Amino acid sequence: MDSIKALLAFKQAYQVTHIHNLSETSSAVDNFMYELRSVHIQNDKEKFRNNIQKIGRVIGYEISKTITYKKKKVQTPLKEHNQNIIADDIVIVTILRAGLPLHQGILDVFPQAENGFISAYRKHDGDDFVIEVEYIACPSLENKVLILNDPMLATGQSFINAWKALSQMGKPKRVILAAVIGSEEGVMYIEKNAEGPFDLWVAAIDPVLNDQKYIVPGLGDAGDLAFGTKIQH
Repeated sequence: MDSIKALLAFKQAYQVTHIHNLSETSSAVDNFMYELRSVHIQNDKEKFRNNIQKIGRVIGYEISKTITYKKKKVQTPLKEHNQNIIADDIVIVTILRAGLPLHQGILDVFPQAENGFISAYRKHDGDDFVIEVEYIACPSLENKVLILNDPMLATGQSFINAWKALSQMGKPKRVILAAVIGSEEGVMYIEKNAEGPFDLWVAAIDPVLNDQKYIVPGLGDAGDLAFGTKIQH
């Protein structure tokens, strides 16, 4: 509770971000989260990916309520009508490889969005690690809405390092971060190290990180559960 109070105090002092925690209100997302967390269900890779994709769709829908719209005339079979359509240029960027199912869920909501991909992985040195960013494929971000997504917001370093690396692609009109599970420590790290205001959409925020910097209770390694165990190097 002390860390939550500190986080709220930081937000009130600096007012640089908005955190949207879907777990604060019960919804169908809770069922998706149950299956993602359950050791009896999560080893079904297809179901695991599908549940993350479903959460991505929900997050995308919630984000869609906050972006800019414009009127456009459309001819129906009966009458001309002024219909709201999305006015913002949106770029959805995922952190490989674990972010792919979440990325697809958000893309289902914004099918005309541009897409970007960035690698960010833990490079281990004994018990310590640093987040390495080695690959970027991304369109211009200048004056666009950037939705940067990764299912696990553990230490927060992946989001911050990816954000910094993407700065070479232009200055976004707005930055939105999306995750399935975050840790309190990771959320605070992002708030303290972000280079500007942003919104965070997350399905749940868990209390702690263990000694290996995995979220507890969390769900384990999202990348391995979605795509199979990798060889560390």
